[in-house]
Amino acid sequence: MASLVDRHTGFVAELRRAGLPVSVAEGLDAVRAMRAVDLLDRESLRAAYAATVVKRPQHRPTFDALFDLWFPAAVGDGAGSTPGPDRPPRTLDDAGRPVPPPLDPLVQARRDELADLLLSGDDAGLRRFARQAVAEYGRTPGQESWFSSGVLRALSPGTLMARLLDAVLTGQERGGMAERVARRTFRDRIARFEDLVAGEARRRIAEDTGVERTARLAVRPPLERLDFAAARRDELAALRREVHPLARRLAARLVQKQRHGRRGRLDFRRTVRASLATGGVPLTTRHRPRRPHRPELVVLCDASDSVSAFAHFTLLLTFALREQFSRVRAFAFIDATDEITRFFAPGTDVADAMTRLAAEADLVWITGRSNYGHAIKVFDERYRDAITPKTSLLILGDARSNYGDLALPVLRSMVRRARHAYWLNPEPRGQWDTGDSAASRYGELVPMYECRNLTQLAAFIEELA
Repeated sequence: MASLVDRHTGFVAELRRAGLPVSVAEGLDAVRAMRAVDLLDRESLRAAYAATVVKRPQHRPTFDALFDLWFPAAVGDGAGSTPGPDRPPRTLDDAGRPVPPPLDPLVQARRDELADLLLSGDDAGLRRFARQAVAEYGRTPGQESWFSSGVLRALSPGTLMARLLDAVLTGQERGGMAERVARRTFRDRIARFEDLVAGEARRRIAEDTGVERTARLAVRPPLERLDFAAARRDELAALRREVHPLARRLAARLVQKQRHGRRGRLDFRRTVRASLATGGVPLTTRHRPRRPHRPELVVLCDASDSVSAFAHFTLLLTFALREQFSRVRAFAFIDATDEITRFFAPGTDVADAMTRLAAEADLVWITGRSNYGHAIKVFDERYRDAITPKTSLLILGDARSNYGDLALPVLRSMVRRARHAYWLNPEPRGQWDTGDSAASRYGELVPMYECRNLTQLAAFIEELA
């Protein structure tokens, strides 16, 4: 059993490792807040920590998951128990997963108890029930760990919806507002029960294997620290909402670089007139204002298997950038290159676009393995007109070419024709130049940035300023 000081320091360190910005001063504020609450009241302790170290609503799920690991509601409580001899034997399917008999009296009793708790909305009772359910169904004989899936398969809380609706809508017309409100309420309560089961399973795993190891494996980082390659479908929707404002900032930064980096033609008359104040010496030149225009963008994306998940982020970013640039052309490549702009119809779902891309785009030349050199040559041969002095070139890929030709002279000419060129690499910087990575050689021609999450994308955009 760790002391309170050890738990506090470990908890704060784990929050920082998970991506939450917690300063030393905020950690001390949490200690001061602990003096004002009853330490035996776990929810008051949770509120004290949250008030001092959580800055954004998006960070709260990660905070709650880590708090439950470092300050569990119970210790032990049957963590090492197995189903007792008086419990009916449980059958297993072909994959070795438990399949409770449909008429098992114990399962039916537990489902009835769960239905009553969901109906009443008793959160404390639901928490106690989740703890008991994990003890009974979270681990079968022969398993070394705990799983929330066994509990949810045994009790099937989602199948209780019809019973719950019948209980609250007796005598009322179905399909109206009352049913929609009730269905949403019970859906939220079922989701709450599933979260409690998952948290209890994590607590028991932490007791068996250690809090730090469990936190690293089971707790997902906040959205801005989440690797694009690890994003789930529901998280992609949240990423899309976050990417749009970043795309606006990226467009603004590129316009600023155009405005400040390249002045208009020399205005001879204004320069001579200004020189009269300095005895006819033109110390300050005057230039004609450049005609403003929205910049053009070309996105060149690696779509090979090694970065297939990162390609989802590429599509998200391209969708968002279409609204900020006068013209966006998107290209994907593996060992050949094809234009994929046609898949970017307004309102298209990212997953659907990826499916169409995989089925229809001409990205494979011979092997279907990354070949940056050949892909760059194909792009220059087929789509040379895509890059003009108004174009910003954005390359997204891991720079791994399977030891093939890199086509550096061709890429150099492409960069020279473009107004700006940048490369976003989804690999950790420590893996650059390992194996078949040509990150440094490409980085000599195109400024290369590590970009694996929203935080790094925002840092890249700020650096453009």
